[in-house]
Formats: sequence, C-alpha cells, structure tokens
Amino acid sequence: MRVTQLNVTQKNVTQLNETHDPALQSWVSSANFAGTDFPIQNLPFAVFRRSGSNEAFRGGVAIGDAVLDLAAVHAKGIFTGPAGLAVQAAAAENLNAFMALGPAVWSALRLALSRALRAGAKEEHALQDCLLPMAAVEYTVPANIGDYTDFYTSIYHATNIGKLFRPDNPLLPNYKWIPIGYHGRASSIGISGQHFRRPLGQIMPPGAEKPVLALSKRLDIELELGIFIGAGNALGESIPIAEAESHVFGICLLNDWSARDIQGWEYQPLGPFLAKNFATTISPWIVTLEALAPYRTAFTRPAEDPQPLPYLDSEANRAAGAFDIQLQVGLQTPRMREEKQSEHVFCRTSYRHAYWTIAQMLTHHTVNGCNLRPGDLFGSGTLSGPTLEQAGALIEITAGGKNPMPLPNGEQRTFLEDGDTVVIRGWCEKPGAARIGFGDCTGTVMPGKVV
Repeated sequence: MRVTQLNVTQKNVTQLNETHDPALQSWVSSANFAGTDFPIQNLPFAVFRRSGSNEAFRGGVAIGDAVLDLAAVHAKGIFTGPAGLAVQAAAAENLNAFMALGPAVWSALRLALSRALRAGAKEEHALQDCLLPMAAVEYTVPANIGDYTDFYTSIYHATNIGKLFRPDNPLLPNYKWIPIGYHGRASSIGISGQHFRRPLGQIMPPGAEKPVLALSKRLDIELELGIFIGAGNALGESIPIAEAESHVFGICLLNDWSARDIQGWEYQPLGPFLAKNFATTISPWIVTLEALAPYRTAFTRPAEDPQPLPYLDSEANRAAGAFDIQLQVGLQTPRMREEKQSEHVFCRTSYRHAYWTIAQMLTHHTVNGCNLRPGDLFGSGTLSGPTLEQAGALIEITAGGKNPMPLPNGEQRTFLEDGDTVVIRGWCEKPGAARIGFGDCTGTVMPGKVV
C-alpha cells in the first residue's frame, strides 16, 4: 500500500492528554468492564483476520473483547488528515508503514479512535459493523521484523545467572556501564499460541571429553518485553537520548525461550546462537508508549553505582524513563491441562526493576551509527526482580536445576518438559488511572526431532 506522507510535528510521548482520562467510557460495553485489558484508554494495535479464513491480514485495534477492523474503517472514510493517513497505513498486512509515520501521526489516530469509540460518539453507527469478536479472530506477527536485538537489562537476572558460574564475581565489570545486547534471529519470532519443537544442538555432558548432538534437556523461558521501533534513522546517524522515545512505537510481551545446556557449551566466546534462535514468542497486541504515559516512573540508580555516561543520561530519562508494568509467568503442564487446571503462576515482577531504560537501549544501539528501521524489535532481556519470587527464568528459580519447583498438583519442574505451556501476562494498574493490559503471550513445547 502506498501511503502519502504528511509533515506533522513530533509529539511528546510522555504527555498526558484527554485519551488518558480514567472516567472515559465506551459504547463498546465490554471495554467498561472492571479488569479488562483493553479499555478505551488503551487502544493497542495488532494484525489479524477471521479465524480459519483466507482473508488478508490487516491492522486492528483492541477495544474490550472486540477488534476494530482498521481496513473496514479506512474503507468507510471516517477519518481524515493525519488520522486518515494513519488508518490507511494501518490497514495493510503489517504495521511497518504505520510505524514509520512517527508519534504525531500515531497520536492523531489514537485521539480520533478515542473520540469515535466514546459513549455517545456520532461515529458509533458507522463503526459498529467494523467490530469483530476477539474470540473469532487469529493473529500474525504484527510487523515485518527486519532485525531483532535482545538486551540484558535486569541486574538481578545478570547477578543470579553469574552466581551459578562465577560465585565470587557474578557481575561482569562492564554491566553497570553499558546496555549489553546481542543480535537474535528474526525469522523464528512467532505470535502467541506458538508451538515449537524442543531444540537440538551440541551439548557437552559433565565430565565428557567431547560434545554430543542431542535434544536440549534444560529448556527454559525468559520473561521479557518486546519494544517495536517506529521511525528509523539513517545509517551513520545516531539518535540522542532526548529523541530516542520518538522512535519507539510500542511494547508487547516476549518469551525468549532458551536451551541452557546448548547455551552453556556454545556461548563462549561470541554469545548465544542455537540456544536462542529456535523460537521467540511475542504477544499480538502492541501497547503504545502514549497509552503507558500514566505509568511512567523515575529511573534511578543506587548512589554507589556508576551513573550513566553523558550520552545515556538526560533529565527526562531520570524523571520518567522507567515504566511500572506488572508482569507474571504461569506454567500449565499436560496433566494440568487434562484436569482442566489453569496455569500455576510462579513469577510476579515489574519492569520498573530494569537497570537500563528503553531510551538508553535505543541510544546505545545507534551511537555507532547503526540504522534502525520501522518494525525492528528489541527484547528487554529477562526482567527478574530483587527476590526469588520475581525471577523470570527457571534457571534462577531452581538454582540451575538443583532445586525443583513444586507445582500445586504434586508435579515439579526444574526445566520445561514436552507439552508444557508457558503463559506470560502484563498490565499496569494504580489508583487514579485506567488499568492497561497487554493480553497474554503463550507458547507450548513440542517433542523434538532427532536427526
């Protein structure tokens, strides 16, 4: 789809506006229910079609338990100007063109949708037949992800992992100075509901003289957030921290599945490879930074820690560069599924514990002139908090497999077994603001295939 560009002034993505008013109600009644992930104050984006159909995928917006079909909205010509431009772009088979338009255009569409979906809006009649029940749709990865970079932003996770291998010196000396990251594999990123085979790779058994090719026995999860890039930058041009967030479209949930036994053998000297590239699962809904504005919080460092270098520091980042996003991880075994038991939640934490902010990750990524493109994806790294109950990976919870995690039905796990389903959920909630949710990110381990 060819999209005409408009010259629109950039908008401050931290600013509260009328779309955040917690008193707003929608004519879509389910958006007003207590506890919904998708009230009118949220309006996240995904790419969908009717389940089981051969329809073209197209952009949609979540409102209550329904999806607003943006292709249908565009066909009706309801919105004009920047909002009309945005709908045209978001009606495509992926959101890349929409992401490229920048925060002023994203905000224009968000405002237009908020006003059109409010109780009493004159657009209600025209938009009613643009709604589809969420239960009747299926999703795909919302953007053509050209590049994927996974970071390592939880000092608690880094320390916990370090203790397993370097008890006397768990945290490497560069961690507090630099946002650590590696380039992952974009082709194996799948949408929530992903089923993937247990990975095969080289493993060095304890005490052995040579490695073997075998299925991973230490398959793990990593609780992360995904950060989608909006407008990019030219090759050779860095993005200063004061402008970094204007290049961020929004946030989703992410599970960075990890084969710890493969990883332990291969990661030296160049880092993760087959231990990570077999599958990464993301949630379908991308929550915009604008929707998350009420849940910004201060970014702080312990006084005894080194403070960020000047290129990674700004007044705005210190004042409101972090987000208080609540996160949890649940596990459902095949037996639990057969007995109609829901997943057992074994981790609850918050993104506010991250040691590096989104703006710092993006600025560091581009400081050498690396060019980002619309639809590129960052992983936050495992978002463990300061206590064991806030650990976002089984390798931390079980101390590398030494302390199995008990489940309520009498089962236990050190690492994932075939048929296990992992469910990540995320939301923001506090008095005086509307609850904002991310939906869920679900993935299931299938038996591996030996060659």
